[in-house]
Amino acid sequence: MKKDIKVFDNVLQLIGKTPLIKLNKVTKGFDGDFFAKVEAFNPGHSSKDRIALHIIEEAERKGILSPGDTIIETTSGNTGFSIAMVSIIKGYECILAVSSKSSADKIDMLKSMGAQVYVCPANVKADDPRSYYQVAKRLHHEIKGSVYINQYFNELNLDAHYHSTGPEIWEQTEGQITHLVACSGTGGTISGISKYLKEQNPNVKVIGVDAYGSVLKKYHETREFDDKEIYPYRIEGLGKNLIPTATDFDLIDKFVKVTDEESAHTAREISKTEGLFVGYTSGAAMQALKQLSEEGEFKKDDKVVVIFPDHGSRYMSKVYSDKWMEDQGFFDSKTAIAEKIQYVK
Repeated sequence: MKKDIKVFDNVLQLIGKTPLIKLNKVTKGFDGDFFAKVEAFNPGHSSKDRIALHIIEEAERKGILSPGDTIIETTSGNTGFSIAMVSIIKGYECILAVSSKSSADKIDMLKSMGAQVYVCPANVKADDPRSYYQVAKRLHHEIKGSVYINQYFNELNLDAHYHSTGPEIWEQTEGQITHLVACSGTGGTISGISKYLKEQNPNVKVIGVDAYGSVLKKYHETREFDDKEIYPYRIEGLGKNLIPTATDFDLIDKFVKVTDEESAHTAREISKTEGLFVGYTSGAAMQALKQLSEEGEFKKDDKVVVIFPDHGSRYMSKVYSDKWMEDQGFFDSKTAIAEKIQYVK
């Protein structure tokens, strides 16, 4: 009798069920136990695999998408990669409008995955015709048989994490989680996870991470959009210059803001202490966790989960480049990478 070969039918079957890994050195001296949900273990190396697959399969189920159609999306890079990956397997064309703030590594990856990429200026208003939101809308109107994913205003973004990431964290912590710390961009990740966790235990505290230059923290506190909060910043996939409807602000207990510089150094620190090669937003999430610990947020028996959204390989020309760090005025000899290299002649 022949035994079945243990094989996955395609790469999409690897999405989800990412590990929870205990943080040891980077949290030394903190009260509580700290665990990272490491989304880089998804095949597309980020949490965005979850929403790409979920939204596209829902569109198929509803008859909105047919083979050969074109999928259009705005992205800081990770969602675009995930959509391009799903499109390859399912037979769709893929067009991505990308912020110029996205790293060159991310843009090259999108092209490598067969996507047509439009790079749009980052520091323009959301309603500017050059913004990646407006470029995506224009292309959607111009191209027949196209579907605009629109992750910022798509409730399926939240839904994907409610049905996958949230239950995974609850099961992995045996329901012992007391705090969730997660970056907020579109807000789908933090809102979806929070919705599930708070249904299981309303006392789980959910803390969002925002960037200086973004409007989310103030909007959460006042429910007022203040465009005076907006100014250029460097972290990709974190914060917004608009209010995404994919964010359920009622499910988030509070926000913490982090700086570009500290987040970059903390990303490097995670790599050097925990052996986890993580991206810029992971550094931001960990930096927020540090600040919260210093403020006395956590107690000895707390079980804190922090979301590490993506992989460090997408930031080789940014936070893992000594030159880029120096150009930003971030360089610190303690975190330098180049000093470790010796050339033998």
